Amino acid sequence: MMFDPAQLAALSAVLRAGSFERAAQMLHVTQSAISQRLRQLEEQVGTSLVIRSQPCRATEAGERLFRHAEEVRLLEQGVRRDLGLSAHTGGDAAGFPTLRLAVNADSLATWFVAAMQDIEGVLFDLVIDDQDHSADWLKRGEVRAAISGSAKPVQGCDCRPLGTLRYLATASPRFMAQWFEGDRVTAASLGRAPVITFNSKDRLQVRWAEEVLGVATTGPSHWLPSSHAFVDAAIAGLGWGMNPELLAGAALSDGRLREVVPGKPLDVPLYWHVSRSVAGAMKPITEAVIRASARVLRPIP
Repeated sequence: MMFDPAQLAALSAVLRAGSFERAAQMLHVTQSAISQRLRQLEEQVGTSLVIRSQPCRATEAGERLFRHAEEVRLLEQGVRRDLGLSAHTGGDAAGFPTLRLAVNADSLATWFVAAMQDIEGVLFDLVIDDQDHSADWLKRGEVRAAISGSAKPVQGCDCRPLGTLRYLATASPRFMAQWFEGDRVTAASLGRAPVITFNSKDRLQVRWAEEVLGVATTGPSHWLPSSHAFVDAAIAGLGWGMNPELLAGAALSDGRLREVVPGKPLDVPLYWHVSRSVAGAMKPITEAVIRASARVLRPIP
């Protein structure tokens, strides 16, 4: 069964934009053209592909065909590269494949944008998730690659080590004086002091407490799902939290932040998992990710 590229593009646009109107604007066609192309595609496969809701959502068949459409565009981009052709087809980015990746927020805030900068002819659709859970997106087939904290390859995927992202338990001097009297950080004082947590999946603070003080619990928590605001909140004295050394370095140098327990970092290994079905087409992306990570991450022991 051969699929019409224009019809596949219409399906992708509707699911990415969430509506027929915005899909038409993305593809520079009329809304009726989008509706007609999608209807023809649904007639060809014999089932509904899009749930007409606000926003539009894919049916199971629509999700599978959507992934196929994105993989085809990515593979075509690889062929253009192999033939020495420009990725900029006709000077219109609408022809670029969209690459869906799962990335942890702290990698995005510290080094991943540098990798994106080195990649031409691709549009990015980033899913932000904790490094301990990002591989789940690959298992479900919803992304083509992921940055994960697990060294175990996902089935059907290749795994490459990237390096370790160093975290430091940090707090403001005022917070230290208020909650950790005389800088004596104990299991009891840690259980009383406010902590900053990224979201319900974030266990970095608990892991550090277990390794350093042997306790598996922390105090009452602020919930703050932003890497940069996480540092700002610690500087403001709202609580203590695990901040990437790369983000907290300046505040540590000028005294706005201090290590809660000096010399007790938490190193989190990161790995690049990529689907074998598109590994060849993804080679430039993989190389860019490895280069960018090598510039800032510490080697994995």
